[in-house]
Amino acid sequence: MKSQWECLLQNLGEWQGSFTRVSPQGEILEDTPSVVSLEGLNNDQAIRQTICLDTQERVLEYSSLGRGVLFFQNGAFSQGSIQLAPFSEFGAELGLIYENRRLRLVQLFDQNGQLNQFTLIREYLAGTPKLERPAVSVESLLGEWHGEAVTIYPDWRSPDTYSTTLKLQLDDAGRLVQSLLFDSRTITSAAAIEGSILKFDQDPHKQVQVLLLPDGASATSPLKVQLRQAFVLEVGWLIEPNFRQRMVRSYNEKGEWVSLTLVTERRVSSS
Repeated sequence: MKSQWECLLQNLGEWQGSFTRVSPQGEILEDTPSVVSLEGLNNDQAIRQTICLDTQERVLEYSSLGRGVLFFQNGAFSQGSIQLAPFSEFGAELGLIYENRRLRLVQLFDQNGQLNQFTLIREYLAGTPKLERPAVSVESLLGEWHGEAVTIYPDWRSPDTYSTTLKLQLDDAGRLVQSLLFDSRTITSAAAIEGSILKFDQDPHKQVQVLLLPDGASATSPLKVQLRQAFVLEVGWLIEPNFRQRMVRSYNEKGEWVSLTLVTERRVSSS
């Protein structure tokens, strides 16, 4: 098994793409071309990261990883807040990687815990084809998906691996019904479909939305994060019509970051 540092090295290279700022309602606020370069130094014992946005350039060098970041074996990762605190900004980045592509999503919440904005980052390795998926739609997700989930933990305990089954279908009222089976548990929920937003509102104190985004991306977020209420931040990526990745960053009712899960799933039947 690779070390966390070796997993980071899966991201070496020059990644070309764009940073797209998106409102909680799905409105594109700004789209900025980007080049992000990760270069190994001293026989890959350190990393130089160069971020170019328009004419601005920022260079970072580091030889260790912070407490708020974890990597999976394929190089996928998440970094961000490890604790929700009153009257402070809160957020996290979730990054998926597949062949020559990366898709990263930053979710930010304001000082009152309200969902504030997203940054969708779509990248491909320099010198390789720029292949981008269409914006994801409800119809493109319907059906039954079988997957494998790997959960890793900030306290370095051993990872957990388990199978998942996700069923997505429309009911007679046109709502999206989601049934998720994992680790001997089944969770069923329903969402109203409002354009590119899916609103899960069974619990008025815990409103969650899924925002459907360009390049097969989706963002799952609570509309408000608050203490005494566990929550998750999630990014999904429909890489091919029947192949999808999801990453879930989970927080407990104390606002502590407790786990990170990567799900790789394939559709076995359409709805």
